[in-house]
Amino acid sequence: MKRKQFSEEQIIGILKEAEAGAVVTELCRKHGMSSATYYAWKAKYGGLEVSDAKRLRALEEENARLKRLLADTMLDNAGLKDLLFKKMVAPAAKRQAVAHLQATLGMSERRACAVVGADRTSMRYRSCRADDGDLRSRLCELAQQRRRFGYRRLHILLRRDGIIVNRKKTQRLYREEGLTVRRRKGRKRAVGARAPAPMLALPNQRWSLDFVHDQLATGRRFRILNIVDDVTRECLAAVLDTSISGRRVVRELGDLIARRGAPKMIVSDNGTELTSNAVLAWSGDVGVEWHYIAPGKPTQNGFVESFNGRMRDELLNETLFFTIGQARAILARWVDDYNTERPHSSLGYATPAAFAAELEQQRAGLTPPVASPALMRDNTGRSLAAAG
Repeated sequence: MKRKQFSEEQIIGILKEAEAGAVVTELCRKHGMSSATYYAWKAKYGGLEVSDAKRLRALEEENARLKRLLADTMLDNAGLKDLLFKKMVAPAAKRQAVAHLQATLGMSERRACAVVGADRTSMRYRSCRADDGDLRSRLCELAQQRRRFGYRRLHILLRRDGIIVNRKKTQRLYREEGLTVRRRKGRKRAVGARAPAPMLALPNQRWSLDFVHDQLATGRRFRILNIVDDVTRECLAAVLDTSISGRRVVRELGDLIARRGAPKMIVSDNGTELTSNAVLAWSGDVGVEWHYIAPGKPTQNGFVESFNGRMRDELLNETLFFTIGQARAILARWVDDYNTERPHSSLGYATPAAFAAELEQQRAGLTPPVASPALMRDNTGRSLAAAG
């Protein structure tokens, strides 16, 4: 037989009948309950009115609702504490956060989305974007070969390989593959004039000279004399030896002039090798104007200083040299790659050799443009951009 359920009002009515003089056994037989049930009701509801029972039931329901709210709030707070140190901005991060709350706290998807602040429709989204496996592999391969290249230069190399891809996509894949180059500590930038006067945008107008120092694995130190064409950004010579005197500088410049012709001006700092009697006498005999920058102002020789920085970052800091012969061979390969393969941002990502060839083609029949000395980026890729 199905058990009968009594409401509080009915129970209090039965108890009132007993108080009015009705026999308990008759009441139990009449309402289909046991005497034990009657006395249990009497212990719980004795002396109460129907209105009191209604208020008691309302209080119990309110108490149960408050308990549920408190439990829900505590659960939400626990979920937020778990996600306190997680960055939830992108939809993918929010999906991960919702999955974390469902797995660890047993939340439903609806509730986890409310805690995270995510749209439930985004939880079921699955990307239809291709994985670009071949492109990623080629990008990683180039990044391993050119460990100090950023995504812009790697993008140029991809296009050279015939891979037509948007630059922003290259940047996204570059970031997703964790190829970001670690930034080394920068140096202070001087304010004021950064170069001598403007010059014609033609090769062999102005050269810059400076020295770079490094050492072999054995601790033996060596020097590199770098000679850079300020217009085309070409490295004209990189002479490596344990000692380079003023006479050696003159001899290297003489050999270089025999191959390329004499420049209009040579810019250098005030180092002892570059201010020696041999250099001063040679510049007067050859008729080349030698410009010395102001002491303590390396930014006035910014072209070769920038080249030295690239050499330091991409070659010297990345290579362990054991012998002078090995160092010369590696340096020669790097200089050739710099001139013919490496994209140069200030030349519109053209190579110095290609930029110089374009200038030579424009020489005949055209009035040479004047190049600004400012370090500007040529985004048009044309040769009439800043070369100074």
